[in-house]
Amino acid sequence: MSDVVSPPSTTDLTPAESPTEATTTTETTTGTQLFGERRDVVVVRVDGELWDLDREIPAGHKVEPVTISEPDGLAVLRHSAAHVLAQAVQQVNPDAKLGIGPPVTDGFYYDFDVEKPFTPEDLKALDKAMSRIIREGQTFRRRVVTEEEARAELADEPYKLELIGLKGGSDDENGENVEVGGAELTIYDNVRGAGRESETVVWKDLCRGPHLPSTRLIGNGVQLMRSAAAYWRGSEKNPMLQRVYGTAWPSKDELKAYLDRLAEAERRDHRRIGTEMDLFSFSDEVGSGLPLFHPRGGVIKRVMEDYVRQRHIEEGFSYVGTPHITKDGLFHTSGHLPYYADTMFPEMDLEGSKYRLKAMNCPMHNLIFASRGRSYRELPLRLFEFGSVYRYEKSGVVQGLTRVRGLTQDDSHSYVTPEQAPGEVKHLLNFMLSVLRDFGLDDFYLELSTRDDSKPDKFVGSDEDWAAATKILEEVGRETGLELVADPGGAAFYGPKISVQAKDAIGRTWQMGTVQYDFNQPKGFGLEYTAADGTRQQPVMIHSAKFGSIERFMGVLIEHYAGAFPAWLAPVQVKLVPVAEAFDDYVKDVAAQLTARGVRVEVDLSDDRFAKKIRNASKEKVPFTLIAGGEDAEAGAVSFRFRDGTQENGVPVADAVERIVTAVAERAQQA
Repeated sequence: MSDVVSPPSTTDLTPAESPTEATTTTETTTGTQLFGERRDVVVVRVDGELWDLDREIPAGHKVEPVTISEPDGLAVLRHSAAHVLAQAVQQVNPDAKLGIGPPVTDGFYYDFDVEKPFTPEDLKALDKAMSRIIREGQTFRRRVVTEEEARAELADEPYKLELIGLKGGSDDENGENVEVGGAELTIYDNVRGAGRESETVVWKDLCRGPHLPSTRLIGNGVQLMRSAAAYWRGSEKNPMLQRVYGTAWPSKDELKAYLDRLAEAERRDHRRIGTEMDLFSFSDEVGSGLPLFHPRGGVIKRVMEDYVRQRHIEEGFSYVGTPHITKDGLFHTSGHLPYYADTMFPEMDLEGSKYRLKAMNCPMHNLIFASRGRSYRELPLRLFEFGSVYRYEKSGVVQGLTRVRGLTQDDSHSYVTPEQAPGEVKHLLNFMLSVLRDFGLDDFYLELSTRDDSKPDKFVGSDEDWAAATKILEEVGRETGLELVADPGGAAFYGPKISVQAKDAIGRTWQMGTVQYDFNQPKGFGLEYTAADGTRQQPVMIHSAKFGSIERFMGVLIEHYAGAFPAWLAPVQVKLVPVAEAFDDYVKDVAAQLTARGVRVEVDLSDDRFAKKIRNASKEKVPFTLIAGGEDAEAGAVSFRFRDGTQENGVPVADAVERIVTAVAERAQQA
């Protein structure tokens, strides 16, 4: 899914001082000469940059091997597979024009301008064509070319010609950086035959590389997955191309394991489960990305809200409320509008003023802080609300509950003195991690998002402020003992942030809550407090959302539990099933006792056969099913059936009630 991320396995804020087998060259050499005896080495890292094995490395550079199984090696494998796909497409359809073909998480894609969309049958034919190319063992051969040479060689590829014009400034999210970038243009030839004199160039592509030495190293762990329409370079103003997605792994067994994970992810898809369990829906009459919560989904949402509201109160936050709409000048003051205008709903003209739907809560919290004078004695001042915000996500990325246009954030802002900032960041991180653990997520790492110094126009504030804020977040993050992974360039425009990346039950990693350090908005709003010495000082503002958004967090939980929520979260906690109609009143009385203790209960008095009632309770993933027949009624007991199918007979009603109440109160993860 779009919002799932894979955790880096080796990247850290502090690189290893002595990479395994790293060497410093004393004369011109190649990766093949240095590591040729290692069959698992596919490229080399030269002073941190990936190079082809046969590329000449001048003296004085630090070189280390990269294997096909590590993240960089996998990316090279997948990029090479993307080139093989493009070659296969042009073999089958010589008129196809090439777009871009980057590696992505767990796979690759390539965009094509073709007359007709690809069909499933086309993908099967392309799979076979790719297999033939892979078996041929074609060599990837890098050539440096001038812009004029590149334009001449690729005169029939209009999209490549456009990319050539982007040389040096094409490193963006749409993947152009796999084609051009840096100080030189390169073309990769796919070469058939051994020895330079007997070689034949069978295909070529504009690319910055690197690639595997041979297509044969791609192996049999490749499979095309699907095709879809995609705008060229991600803009609706550009032509619509056809994108083919594939996946590539070092072995067939790893491919199978990945496909099995996909099948399990499909089984857990929150959109399907949400429909089956009648939790939520979407309506064209309302609009894309705007969920409607049904009664059972509403129960889960309310339980989540009640929980996190109480936790915020216990952690020293004051609950506030702000409107859904505001004059757009507020977002100019906060600095958001220049950076987020494209993802905000269009402005509205009302009574001569321009208004916008709220896309973030922080500017209004700033107004609450500024509504009267503040003393250092009030700090930290912690404000919290369930803030409904609206963001104009593109239709192509809207996905169930995990990517919506209308969302509710458990949003908090702490106003602190600079001296209090490290302690507040630590407080918020610990708070956030405890929330995730209560919801059954306990495998996570931290990601530190910093600014990109090469793009100063995307960030505001002085170098000193950024350095100080980043240092605080890094130090506090390390104190947690969790892995701290770097995310260069991922900061908000106003300051760095730490996010929690949590693994779900099947090992996928999701970005959850964040803590963001903000030294810019207080300045923009002129926020001040009176210090102990009587001077007026500017507070530091720290943003934090524990869930991120309630909608997205619910979507993650549905998939984490595959709909089988722990009892405290389950929309229906107990289902009572009489063996026969004669025991209807008995189970109603048991239900009344549970309801009086705050348990969510349903009694199945339908005309269905007894066995079907049990199957229905199982299908609805109810944590506890209580069954009552003649012996149970005589003994004042019930049969206690658990979600895994096990059953205890003759459990006294009072004991059954206490067991259920205790499981709910303790937030037990297992029913």
